[in-house]
Amino acid sequence: MNDRTLRLSIDGVPIEARPDQSIIAACDDAGVYIPRLCYRADLPPGGQCRLCTVNVNGRPAAACVTPVTQAAVVENATPALQAHRKTLIEMLFVEGNHPCPFCEKSGDCNLQATGYRFGISAMKFPYQFPKHEIDASHPQIFLDRNTCILCGLCVRASHADGKSVFGFENRGARQRLTVNSSSGLAATDLDVADKAAAVCPVGCIVVKHTGYDTPYGERTFDERSIGSDIESKRIPVPTPKEGHA
Repeated sequence: MNDRTLRLSIDGVPIEARPDQSIIAACDDAGVYIPRLCYRADLPPGGQCRLCTVNVNGRPAAACVTPVTQAAVVENATPALQAHRKTLIEMLFVEGNHPCPFCEKSGDCNLQATGYRFGISAMKFPYQFPKHEIDASHPQIFLDRNTCILCGLCVRASHADGKSVFGFENRGARQRLTVNSSSGLAATDLDVADKAAAVCPVGCIVVKHTGYDTPYGERTFDERSIGSDIESKRIPVPTPKEGHA
């Protein structure tokens, strides 16, 4: 702690943060999990999924792109916010084609794990069953747009790689992930060692010849829920001893 430490509260719990942190980064350090799909600490934030929306001093804001401020009052787990997040998750499932039971990413998929965390077992919206392209032209990397959630992580990661392999075209319901070659992924300079090949939170970008190297039952979220690694950092607030105020 120093003179530049900022103090704020999250769901009534006081935490400390650095002035250069976003709300989500400060909460991660404090052991408070804010749901997210498009945020990674090692990439610039994008604010695409809006799953990390919190109330800051009574107003909604994306925690990944909102800087901390002194004495901010942040709400993360209100019933309204949780309902909003659950709706977003369900919409992502029905607007794509997600074959969870036999997807190579099952057990490592952030969308699947977030759905489990929110107790989603059935969708209240009708499935759209869109027709999306699959690009298997690259010798090492498979691109399946059926499971793409338009999080933008691969776009930002490709820029971090010093390349511009991935991008978006169109807007709204017609928005889709594209690559910088009309001939498909094989004609791009994407390499299996690139960060962009490893950051996909779902089963859209998958490295070939590695399927089931980690068997079901031993995958990231098979034994622990998403966000539990962050929550394990939480220092319990001591309770007053009996006979003490």
